[in-house]
Amino acid sequence: MVAFRTMLLAVMLAAIGSFIASPVRAESIASFSDDELMDGFQKTVFGVEYGSVAAGSSVKKFEGAVKLRVINLADIDRQRQIAGFVSRLPRLVQGLDIRMARPGENPNFTVYVVDRADYVGTVQADVLSGTHGAAPGQCLVRVYPSSLGIVRSTAVIVSDEGESLFRRCMVEEILQGLGPMNDNAKLYASVFNDTSRHDRFMPFDRAVVSMLYDRRIRPGMSRKEVGTILPSVLADVRRSVR
Repeated sequence: MVAFRTMLLAVMLAAIGSFIASPVRAESIASFSDDELMDGFQKTVFGVEYGSVAAGSSVKKFEGAVKLRVINLADIDRQRQIAGFVSRLPRLVQGLDIRMARPGENPNFTVYVVDRADYVGTVQADVLSGTHGAAPGQCLVRVYPSSLGIVRSTAVIVSDEGESLFRRCMVEEILQGLGPMNDNAKLYASVFNDTSRHDRFMPFDRAVVSMLYDRRIRPGMSRKEVGTILPSVLADVRRSVR
């Protein structure tokens, strides 16, 4: 990951492992304490699984509309599934403006859907800009943040290795492309944990992303700056997320 003067380049690789079974305690955020939810926010929003320390030192989020485009290169076309997931996100995350890009409209979030055989080539050509760098992991998202908000994100998702892996990659990469870029093995009730079996947008994660997209949380804020307002942000999120 390379730091530019005007824009940080952050690469988030979802190295999804063996789906080790983990306990699922709750289907509602009511079962989590304020400390647990705020700790989850800090663990996912600050830090990156791969990349520099600087890349994970501040808030990364889109300001304004997220316009997502799917480029299907796979035998199994997943565009309808992705569009369905995207259409549900504004109802699940208060403050998030996201939709599929209209024909002729420039997207700021591109998702490539590929077969496994084409994964490395697509990552190298369309995500790493022809640098022929490594493409580890089962799926990947690359985020281009700036002090004014995420400029764009690009994800690569594999289509032909089963429904569970596809759903897991779809949910995790799209959500991480919105800003919470770090994984943590301690977050057992979260998709932001490569050792978990979760393949859907969990209540815990809805709380984390909803806190991120609260208007009081701004791009570029530090961990300390966020910490002073996070309790009041969470109090409002509890009223809207179940």
